[in-house]
Amino acid sequence: MQEILQNQPDPEQRKPLPLNILLGALVVIAIALAFWFAFKSPQGSSSRNALSNMSVPMSTAEQAYAKSIQIENIALSRAENFIHQEVTILNADAVNAGPQNVAGLAVTVEFFDDLHQVVLRESRSVLASPATLAPGQRRSFTVSFDRVPASWNLQQPSVRVTYLQLVTLK
Repeated sequence: MQEILQNQPDPEQRKPLPLNILLGALVVIAIALAFWFAFKSPQGSSSRNALSNMSVPMSTAEQAYAKSIQIENIALSRAENFIHQEVTILNADAVNAGPQNVAGLAVTVEFFDDLHQVVLRESRSVLASPATLAPGQRRSFTVSFDRVPASWNLQQPSVRVTYLQLVTLK
């Protein structure tokens, strides 16, 4: 029995293996990334992605053509997402009433309170390349909002075209 105890190395003589150090560092990095993804603001990243198409300002022709895009059949619903939060969902149709093809389209949705003050304003891309909206064509879209303020007056929000990109002929 004494032989077995004597063959074990002294705790002071043990040195950490490089593999153990590497695994420990990977575990710490994985935990840090998990916290970052869990606590980062989803609204900031989604609005950044949604607005990436709108980095180029509209030309005067596109600004004038925006009046030809009609937003119709607006319907609101509420649902619960996978983390048990209530989500407000806006379904609508974008109709191209003009003579040109539209390659990109974004809308701004505004929710108001009882004093008709804006309590939430978000811009979202609802049509992106390679899809186009031909003249006379209708395209349904859905936009979800997970943080509509309690002060919202529960009336239909304002939905307007704030960006579009016309198809350029080559």
